[in-house]
Amino acid sequence: MKFANLVTKLNGLQFEYAFYYSTMRAEPIFRANQTLFRSASIIKIPILLAWIELEKSGEVSRLNLCDLDGESPVGGAGFAEQFTTRKIAFADVLLMMIATSDNLCTNLIIKEIGLERLQRVMTTSLGLKHTRLERKLMDYAARERGLDNYIDAGECIRFYDLISHLEPDDRIWVRSLLLANTDGALLIRSIPRDTVNFFHKTGSVEGVLHDWGFTDDCQVFLLTQKVTDEPAAFELFGEFGKACLVPEV
Repeated sequence: MKFANLVTKLNGLQFEYAFYYSTMRAEPIFRANQTLFRSASIIKIPILLAWIELEKSGEVSRLNLCDLDGESPVGGAGFAEQFTTRKIAFADVLLMMIATSDNLCTNLIIKEIGLERLQRVMTTSLGLKHTRLERKLMDYAARERGLDNYIDAGECIRFYDLISHLEPDDRIWVRSLLLANTDGALLIRSIPRDTVNFFHKTGSVEGVLHDWGFTDDCQVFLLTQKVTDEPAAFELFGEFGKACLVPEV
């Protein structure tokens, strides 16, 4: 098994992880020593899917304008708080949420939908029983009260099915947002630029590094937390990316 050595390296770094790899040519590979992870921005994928679900019934519209001053700046990833134009379409807010992992934009989406309704759609319509959205992004006060956002490794596999069963126009749109992701520091760090179309979402906070995505040929994610040696973890992400995403000749 070509991943046996890499999984051994994962275990050697002594952090919590979940690795998944699937192609049409072989049985899926799933290796994990943990299933529940702090979300570190991967929660933005089910937020996007919940938006699409609500849009079907006309409860939200990506064509409506969003006031970027409708939430306080929170820092972290993204730069929408610096825009001169302060009203943009929700479609652009969703783009920034995925492509630059913009936290202000994410909080504006959460505000538009409502935290409780968003969690309800995730649980019922999307069938995500363990994925939890308990607070807005960068809300440290809420985190101190014990509220946090979580993803489940098994449900990260379900994300692929949810996307594949979208209406064609929605599926094309979601793929375009994921392809626009500006973060190449994890699974594609060791792959020459512009050689692989990787539709993905990354996430990182202290001790947490995630990369979830797919190509036209495979599905792959690596979730990690309680990481103490980030340089070693980054290098290992690169090794996994080359093994999964570079076609064999």
